Amino acid sequence: MKIAIASGKGGTGKTTIATNLASYLAETANVVLADLDVEEPNTGLFLTGESILGEIKYKDRPEWSESNCLLCGNCQQVCNFNAVIQLASQIIVFPELCHSCFACSELCPTGSLPMVKDRIGELKGYRKGNLTLIESRLDIGQEQSVPLIAQTKKLVDERYGDSYMKIFDSPPGTSCPVIEATRDADLVLLVTEPTPFGMNDLILAVDTMKEIKKQFAVIVNRYGIGDERVIRYCENENIDIIARIPDSRDIASLYSKGKLIYTEVEDFKEELKKIHNYIKSHFNTKL
Repeated sequence: MKIAIASGKGGTGKTTIATNLASYLAETANVVLADLDVEEPNTGLFLTGESILGEIKYKDRPEWSESNCLLCGNCQQVCNFNAVIQLASQIIVFPELCHSCFACSELCPTGSLPMVKDRIGELKGYRKGNLTLIESRLDIGQEQSVPLIAQTKKLVDERYGDSYMKIFDSPPGTSCPVIEATRDADLVLLVTEPTPFGMNDLILAVDTMKEIKKQFAVIVNRYGIGDERVIRYCENENIDIIARIPDSRDIASLYSKGKLIYTEVEDFKEELKKIHNYIKSHFNTKL
């Protein structure tokens, strides 16, 4: 199965949950952890292993060939993203707006917009025991992360079959990258914190998951700070809170040193067990 770990805002503890849960489950099962927060991946700060993979990733975009162009304007009409426009006797392509849909290229009557490849980032893979880490990093200056997220998920699906538990560390927020990261997940775990900011962004994340019809549950991180509004909201909305990670100086200290937490903090490990039991009880899995 596929589990996406997401949040309405950054800094709630997604990577903390993702890395520790993946490592914990890998004690008894084959697990792939894919870092889909490609603009600032950081799972590699907490997990290391033998390098098994390294690939440069590219995005297709059209390039205007003037020699055969009839300046019919068809390319401009079929592009839904305003990435191709006609100005007098020129066709101008804006690579930053292109979504690689191929419409302008394939529907050009003279083949004057052949697709070329632009580098967008790099993908690396590491393995330690039963745990495989896939980490993608968007190149500086690239404006679209969705193509790299999609390519990373495709590689995970092609290389790792049904015998693997797949965990996706998603980008924060509720925009297109999050939709891409979570759209085919079996379960989305929304990580929040009991603060006004956490409450506001949890509501946005919940509304997003409902809109795309995803099954989801909530993990409350730093439990003990703030107030109980997040808890009451989840109770009123019949949303499962499957773990409450305590606000702890020990946890913060281990995190700041790039260490896994569950191996040294028993309270944290007990909350991972609750997540594990929830997955087993709600899905037909032998994890």
